[in-house]
Amino acid sequence: MIPKTEGLIAAPYTPMKPDGSLNLDAVADLAALLARNGVQGAFVGGSTGEGPSLTVDERNALTEAWTACAPPGFRVLVHVGDTSIEAARRMAGKAQECGAAGTGLVAPFYFRPRDPEVLMDFFAKVAEAQEIPIYYYHIPELTGVDVDVAAFIEAASLAVANFAGVKYTSSDLYGYALAQRAAGGRYDLLYGRDEMLLCALVLGCRAAIGSTYGFAAPLYIRLIEAFDRGDLKEARELQRQSMDLVRLLVGFPGSVLGSGKAIMAMLGVDCGPPRPPIVRPDAAQIAELERALDGIGFFSYCCR
Repeated sequence: MIPKTEGLIAAPYTPMKPDGSLNLDAVADLAALLARNGVQGAFVGGSTGEGPSLTVDERNALTEAWTACAPPGFRVLVHVGDTSIEAARRMAGKAQECGAAGTGLVAPFYFRPRDPEVLMDFFAKVAEAQEIPIYYYHIPELTGVDVDVAAFIEAASLAVANFAGVKYTSSDLYGYALAQRAAGGRYDLLYGRDEMLLCALVLGCRAAIGSTYGFAAPLYIRLIEAFDRGDLKEARELQRQSMDLVRLLVGFPGSVLGSGKAIMAMLGVDCGPPRPPIVRPDAAQIAELERALDGIGFFSYCCR
């Protein structure tokens, strides 16, 4: 039986040097920061990790680095999604070879499958390249592929032996509720909207993957604990703080990814610049970001 995932899984930034090449030496510090702050694992090379901007060789090197330095019990999930099915299969095999806990796969996002059966065929062929658990990564805002996730779960349960569940990154909570019902407790429904975590918890979520967990995990751990003990007033207040953080990042000049990497440097783990076309904030913008973060109380609950 495939182990269930619980708690927070961070979507970490991919460390890069000033010239844009990978800085794999920084991965150990990043993993230690996450583990120290109660994060249960990392979803490597996804959207936050700029996976689509990396080559297959770079993504495999990133997999090697994360699996080599992960603390005991720390779950490394590797995003292997690609427009090329052979590239995805190659990365899936590498993830298994390195001892990753599982993989995640977005829908092909250039030649997009419009038929759920076509997507399932693509997913199943990649799953065949590994024996470790595999998750479907549902993020229609970026892929343009918005399938019925509940129906996908029902089909995957019959077609893919190592199917583990779905990384569900969408604000469609009705769809999430239907997916939870289809999963029936058999599969993980890893929620991916940090600013809506409390809503997902109400609908049965027990694990989540997100970028802000990489620098604000203590806030979300307190939120989950408040929810579990039935203190909804406290949980709502903590979610409000999360919403303030996400709204600040989304509304900040430049890019969310560029701002996020700047925050990591403020916390002592320099993840370098993002790759083009993602915009890197300049020094004045970073200074303004730090002032704005201080204004919403970020440094009282951030990772340390």
